[in-house]
Amino acid sequence: MSDPRPVLVVTSLYDPTADVVIGELHDRGVPVVRFDSGDFPASLSVEAEITQDGIRGRLDTPSRTADLAGVRALYYRRPTGFVFPHLDEQDARFAITQARYGLGGVIASLPNCLYVNHPHCIGDAEFKPSGLAAAAQAGLQVPPTLITSSPDAARAFIKRHGPVIYKPLHNPVYRVDDVSSVVKIAEVAAEDIDDRVAGTAHLFQKLVPKTADIRVTVIGPRTFCVRIDSDLLDWRTDYSRLSYTPVTPPPEIESTLHEYLDRFGLLFGAFDFAVDAEGRWWFLECNPSGQWYWLETETGLPMCAALADLLERKP
Repeated sequence: MSDPRPVLVVTSLYDPTADVVIGELHDRGVPVVRFDSGDFPASLSVEAEITQDGIRGRLDTPSRTADLAGVRALYYRRPTGFVFPHLDEQDARFAITQARYGLGGVIASLPNCLYVNHPHCIGDAEFKPSGLAAAAQAGLQVPPTLITSSPDAARAFIKRHGPVIYKPLHNPVYRVDDVSSVVKIAEVAAEDIDDRVAGTAHLFQKLVPKTADIRVTVIGPRTFCVRIDSDLLDWRTDYSRLSYTPVTPPPEIESTLHEYLDRFGLLFGAFDFAVDAEGRWWFLECNPSGQWYWLETETGLPMCAALADLLERKP
């Protein structure tokens, strides 16, 4: 007898990666309820009661209904934020807060639900200092890194560890000539540092003299590792100049990745490493909501099937 419990997919309207996962689940006969938290309350409604057995109630979209007590798994993948354009600024701020802590709190507290990943755990893992510290504590090699608002400390770090790169601690979208843009990773010299550094926090990191990049995507118990060759400081700036090769990670690296994810309560993570001329793997970051499907199309690695297995909760 098939399992009637649905998988909730919380994502934006236009998400090709979520589309392929939902297609795989449909092909397996697994019921799916997809919604964007930004749809609330216009086309998404919730009724939830708190009981001794956990949350009970329902969530309704225009085409589906989910029993909150019977959700099999939840795939949380970059939904949009709450918006109340019909309200004035103060009322909208209040409504957004209530929606975040109301609907957000409900979907984060479903009984017996497998989260890939839990939204609270995603939030914790997105702090770069936390991720770098967890990687170092787990035994991964981390390049010397400084987080500072002090121009003098930044200059001293660059002189001690140069060459050094600057990385944003988080990448909000900028509008440049009405085009979406982000702050890019770039090499920085001591003479580039001025008093503007004192305006906020900055991350500086020793440049790894790399021969290649590695993207390791961990999906539950499975690990998919791809070597990315290019001549770019940041390979994400030009995908047309990349070549891909599936590789096997060193055993000590693979076990440490699962230890890292366990520290944050994650079941999925997209890890980035730089490999130097001596073959050493340097941890750069782990994105708990990272992209992965383009690597399947480039390499044939069965990542979608692995994620569907996890969400289906196959034994």
